[in-house]
Amino acid sequence: MSISEPAGERGAGRQYRFGDFVLDLEHGFLRQGAGEVMLRRKSFEVLTYLVERHGRLVTKDELIEAVWPGTAVTDNSLAQCLLEIRRALGDRSQQAIRTVARRGYVFAAPLAPPRIEFGRVPAAEAAASSALHPVHVAAAPSRRLRTQVIALAVAVAATGALVMRALVAPVRGVVLTPLTDFSDSATWPALSPDGRVLAFFRSDRWFMTTDPIYVKMLPGGEPTPLLEDRRQKYGLAFSPDGSQIAYGVNAASGYDTYVVPTLKGEPRLLLANAAALSWLDGEHLLFAEIKRGMHLGIVTSTRSRTEHREVYFPPHERAMAHYAHASPDRKWAVVVEMDERPVWLPCRLVPLSGDSAGRRVGPNGYCTGAGWSPDGRWMYFTAAVDEQHHLWRQRFPDGTPEQLTFGPEQEDGVAVAPDGSLVTSIGIDRSAIWMRDAAGDRPLTSEGTIHVHLGVATMPSFSPDATRVYYVRRESAAGRTTLWRADVASGRSDPVLPGTAVVDYDVSPDGREVVFSTQPEGKPIHTWIAPVDGTSPPRLVASNGENSPHFGPDGEILFRYSENHSNYIGRMNRSGADRSRVAAFEISTFQRISPDRRWLIAITPTFDARRSGASTLVSTRDGVSRQLCARVCTAVWAPDGKLFYLTVESKSRAGAGASVALPVRAGTGLPDLPDEGFGTPADALALPGARRVPQADILPGLDPNTYAFVKTTTHRNLFRVRVR
Repeated sequence: MSISEPAGERGAGRQYRFGDFVLDLEHGFLRQGAGEVMLRRKSFEVLTYLVERHGRLVTKDELIEAVWPGTAVTDNSLAQCLLEIRRALGDRSQQAIRTVARRGYVFAAPLAPPRIEFGRVPAAEAAASSALHPVHVAAAPSRRLRTQVIALAVAVAATGALVMRALVAPVRGVVLTPLTDFSDSATWPALSPDGRVLAFFRSDRWFMTTDPIYVKMLPGGEPTPLLEDRRQKYGLAFSPDGSQIAYGVNAASGYDTYVVPTLKGEPRLLLANAAALSWLDGEHLLFAEIKRGMHLGIVTSTRSRTEHREVYFPPHERAMAHYAHASPDRKWAVVVEMDERPVWLPCRLVPLSGDSAGRRVGPNGYCTGAGWSPDGRWMYFTAAVDEQHHLWRQRFPDGTPEQLTFGPEQEDGVAVAPDGSLVTSIGIDRSAIWMRDAAGDRPLTSEGTIHVHLGVATMPSFSPDATRVYYVRRESAAGRTTLWRADVASGRSDPVLPGTAVVDYDVSPDGREVVFSTQPEGKPIHTWIAPVDGTSPPRLVASNGENSPHFGPDGEILFRYSENHSNYIGRMNRSGADRSRVAAFEISTFQRISPDRRWLIAITPTFDARRSGASTLVSTRDGVSRQLCARVCTAVWAPDGKLFYLTVESKSRAGAGASVALPVRAGTGLPDLPDEGFGTPADALALPGARRVPQADILPGLDPNTYAFVKTTTHRNLFRVRVR
C-alpha cells in the first residue's frame, strides 16, 4: 500500500493497539478500554497518518499535504490537531508523539504485537503486510503455522523498534502528574521546605497579577484560596519553617514584600523596597531592591537591613534583575533579569558574595524562572527559545543546557521538591482581537496569536479613520511575528509586510506608511520605512539598535536609544541623519504617541526607591514634560484625538477591568489633568465629562461605545515533573 493514499482511504479493516488505546480504522474511532475517545475528523486523520508510520519522522509539510490535500492551511491548524490528540491520549510528556524541532513528528508509543486474525484474506496479502499492519493468514491454520505467524509478528515489531531508535535521538523520560485541575489557570508554583504545601496564583498571569493566592496540601488536598489582594503581585516564597508565605507587591507605596500565614491570616509588611524575597536562613534574606530610578538589582541583608550587601545589579540603569534563586549551599544564585527595553534575558549565575557579575547560564532565550536540585548539582529553568517556552536543566557549574519538555503546551515557573521532582505550570495561550460596537462583541481575528510583547510597541492600533486594525501576530508557537491589518467591516485580514519578522511598528498619521524594526540574529535592531500598500520594498533607515520607532509631527522618526547606561528619546530624519534628543531627561519605555504627534507617553524613572517609574507626557516639539500618573499607567488617544482613554482597573480572573474616556481640550491635545498628574488612574473618574468603559487596555474607536481589545484564552494547570 502506498503512503501517498488519501487519508480517508487508509487502513480499512485494521486496528492498532498502544497502551490502553485501540485505533480502529475499520469503524473509524479511537477507543480507550470499553469507551470511545472523541476526536475531530482532522485530528483522527492526523493520528492515523502518524500511527501508520510508527517510528518514522513525518515532516509538517508531508502531514499537512496528506490530511489537507490541496488546501491552504497554517501551522496553527496542525498544532491544534496535535494538541487535541495529545490531550486525548494523556500525552502531556510527549512520549507518544514526539516533536523533532523544526522537522516534524514521530509516533513513538510502543505498539502491541499486531492482532492475528484468521480470516479470508489471501496469503499473498499477508506476506506483503508491513510492520504497522495486522497479519492475516488463511482459515484453519495448523499449530505450526500459527507459531510461525506469531514469530513473524514479533520479528516485525522488533524491526520497527530498531528503525525507531535509528531515526529518533534518545529523549530522557519525563513523567507528569497533575496537581491541579482548574478550568482556568494556575501559575507560579512555590513549595514549602518540606514539600508538603504548594502555593500558587490562581491566574493566567505569573508576573504582576491582581488575582488571588491559593494553597494546596500535597499530595491530595483541595486547592483553597489564601489571600485576595487586588494589588499587582509577583514572586511567592515560603519561610524556612513553612509557616509564612512572602509575596511582592507593586502598588502606590512601591515595591514591598508582605507575608501571610500559610494556614490563613492577615498579611503584614515584612520589608519595604523589596520584591521576590526568599530566605537564606532564619534571619538573612535575598531580594530585589531599587537602588536609583528604575535600577532594580539583587541584594542580601537581615530583616533589619543590617549586613546589607549588593549581589548583582545590571550594568544598564534602566535594566532590572527581578528574581534570584540561591543554591542549596548558599554560595551561588541564578538571577532572572530584564534588559533596558525591557525584555527578559537568559538567566545569569552569580556568586552570592557579590564579587563578580557572573555569567549567562541555561538556554539562549527568555528565562523567566529557575531553581536548583536539592544536592546543588542541577540548575533548572523555564525559558522561551524561538518563542517556545519549556523546561530546561543544566548541570552545575558548566554543563550543557538540556531541554526536558517539548510541544505546543508550554511551561512557566519551576519549584523543586525535596525529593528532586519539579512543579511547573503547563498550558497554552491563545489570543485574538475582538471588536465591540452597537452589534455587541465579535472576534475580528481568528488565525494565529496576537503578539503583545512587554517593552516594545506591538500593541494593536486603529487606522486614522478607524476602519482597519493593525496588529502583530504569530502564526504558530515557533513562527515569526508579522504585521497584519484587519478590515473592521468584513473581518478580512491581510499581511502588511509579507515574510518580514517585525519587532515593533507605527503607522503614519495619513495611513500610507509604516515605520518598523527588525532584529537580525546577532546584530543590533534595524529600523525601516515601507509603504503600507506594498508598492515598493522597505527602506533601511538605521541599524545601530534604535528601537520603538514612531512617526513624529513633521514626518521625522522618533525612537528610543541607549547612551551611557540610560535610555533617551531621539529624533532623526527619514534617511537616519540629523539626530537630536527630544527631551534631556532619561526614560525607560516609549509607550504611546498622540494622533497629531504633538505628545508622547513615556515611562520615566522617579528616583524614589519606593516607586520604580511613572508615566509622563512629553512634548515632541520642545521636550517639555507633564506627569500623567504618579506610577506607571496605560493610556491611549482615540484615532481622531478627541478622547483620551486611561485604564483604571486591570483585567483579572474576576473581570475585564475598566477604562475611563476623558474629553481632550481643543488646541491642547490633552485632557484636563491635575498639576501633579493622577495619584491613581481611578482618580480620573472624578473629572468632569469622564465616562467609564467596561474594559481595560482598550483600542478605542471614534466613540466610547466602539473599541477593540485583545482577548486571551488561557488554560494552565500545575504538574509534578519527574525526570527519569
